[in-house]
Amino acid sequence: MSDQQLAAPTPSSTYGAQARTWNWRRALSPTGNAGDAVFRAALFASALVLLLIVAAMIAAIASNSVPSIRAFGFGFLTSREWNPITGNFGALPFIYGTVMSSVLALLISVPLSLGVAVFLVEQAPRRIARPITFLVELLAAIPSVVYGLWGIFVLAPFLREYIQPPLANWFGWLPLFQGTITGIGLMTGGIILAIMITPIISAVVRDVLAAVPMSQREAALALGATRWETTRVVLANGGPGIAGAIILGLGRAIGETMAVTMLIGNRPEISASLFAPSYTIASVLANEFTEASDELYLSALIQLGLILFFVTFVINGAARVLVWSVTRGTSDTARA
Repeated sequence: MSDQQLAAPTPSSTYGAQARTWNWRRALSPTGNAGDAVFRAALFASALVLLLIVAAMIAAIASNSVPSIRAFGFGFLTSREWNPITGNFGALPFIYGTVMSSVLALLISVPLSLGVAVFLVEQAPRRIARPITFLVELLAAIPSVVYGLWGIFVLAPFLREYIQPPLANWFGWLPLFQGTITGIGLMTGGIILAIMITPIISAVVRDVLAAVPMSQREAALALGATRWETTRVVLANGGPGIAGAIILGLGRAIGETMAVTMLIGNRPEISASLFAPSYTIASVLANEFTEASDELYLSALIQLGLILFFVTFVINGAARVLVWSVTRGTSDTARA
C-alpha cells in the first residue's frame, strides 16, 4: 500500500469528523448553522461576563469586610453604637433609618402610583394618556441630586412651616409626631423617596395592567359589571405584577443616596419620631467613606455596603419573579 493511500482519509473517518462538527454546532444552535452557533456563543459570553462581574463585586466586598466581621460578628447588626474614635461600630441605626424611610416612602407612593397607573390604562383617553405617561417617565429621569436641592429649598421649608406644626398640635400625643421641628429628618427623607419612586412604580404597574388580556375586561362588562368592578378584576389579575412593581420601588428607595443624604439629617440614632434626624446605609457610605483612614473603620463601612448589596439583590430578584409570573400567565392565556 502506498503512502498516499495511507494518508487519504477513509469515508468513515470523514463522516465521523463531520458528525462531531455537526454535534458541536447543534449544541450551540438548534439549527446547526455556523453563524447561529457563533452568535449564540457570543451572547452566552456576554451574559457570562455580567455574572462574573457580579461575582467579582461580591468577592471584593466580602474580602474587605473580613476584619469587621471578625471583630464584631453578628453583634454588628444589633449594636447601636457608631463611634470611629473608640473603634466601636454597629449597623442598627442605619438599618433602622433605611427601613423606616423606605416604608414611609411606600406608604405614600403606592396609592398614588396605583391611581396614576389605573387612570392611564383604564380611564384616560389616548390623547391625554400619552402626554401624562411622558411626564411620569420624565420624573424618573431627573437626577437624585436635583431632587435633593429641591427638597432643601422647597420641601423642607414647606414641611417645617405648614405640615409638621399641625401634625405636632393634633397628634403630638403619639411618639411619631413629637420632638423638635426643623424640616430635616426622617419624614422629609421618606417624602422625597416617595416622590422619586412613584414614577418607577407607576410605569411598571401601567405595563402590567396593559398586559392583562382585553377579553377579561370584556367578559366582566358582559356580565354587567360596572367600570370600577371591571378595574377590580384587572387589578386582581395583575396582582403579582403590581406586587413586583412595589418591591422594585422598594429596592430603589433602599439604595437611594444623594437626595436622602441631603434631607434625612444624618444622625446615627434610633428615634420613634418622624421629625427626628436619621441615617441610612447609603447615606453613611456617601458621607464617611472618604474619611475612613483606620482599617477597621473602612472595613465596617464596606460591611454596610455588603449588607445593602444583598438586601437590594434579594428585593430586586423577588420583584422580577413576581413580574415574570404575570407575563407568563398572560402569554399562556394568549396562546390558549
